[in-house]
Amino acid sequence: MAPVKAIWLDWLESTSYFSEMKTWPVQDAKNQLSQVIELARTEGPQLITRHGQPVVVVVAADEFKKLRTPKETPLEFFSRFKGAGLELKRRKDLPRKMAL
Repeated sequence: MAPVKAIWLDWLESTSYFSEMKTWPVQDAKNQLSQVIELARTEGPQLITRHGQPVVVVVAADEFKKLRTPKETPLEFFSRFKGAGLELKRRKDLPRKMAL
């Protein structure tokens, strides 16, 4: 699981969108949380770092809601492939056992 996290952080640092964000070390973000929240609402996402590494992005609730809302239904997504010769089959094997 750690390699996926490292890839994500590398992607985060190399994306120009994130490099344009205001960056806050954790301690500064804690001390100025009200300002971090207000800037997230008015100016966009705020990046919080720990030891210089990105760990959290503070995003306004309205923007988060937009990000979480699917742009299309699964049916709309898969309808693009109709007639493309793709054959999707459902696996019928039993689900794997998981310790809870």
